[in-house]
Amino acid sequence: MALQLMKLLVTATTTVETVPSSQKFFYVTTGETAAGATLTIDTADFFDDTGAAATDLPALATNNSMYNVYINGVLQMQGISTYTPGATTVGSLVINVPAGGEPILADSPIVLEVINYVPTSTTTVNT
Repeated sequence: MALQLMKLLVTATTTVETVPSSQKFFYVTTGETAAGATLTIDTADFFDDTGAAATDLPALATNNSMYNVYINGVLQMQGISTYTPGATTVGSLVINVPAGGEPILADSPIVLEVINYVPTSTTTVNT
């Protein structure tokens, strides 16, 4: 019999699911924020999907998350806002209203949506 290479036969299949975990926070402005001014919204000023006062803004998972800001139902450019997670007096959303633009009017709804992705994977190895 001739020499032959003996090796293992192994196959593997991996399934990855990326599940978004979305949390929404709501605020209604109490006064006008002029163009060129800054609006800072503290954690305690937001309320959640149930109508309860927010107590903590969630952390953003590194390289696996995002946040969106809507003013009057319109998605805003990322560069005008700064998000800081945390509890009251620590967590906040800061909106820098661009100079030369339109102000944010009183009684305008602002929605903060925080999305963290929770990936899971399953690997099946057959030998």
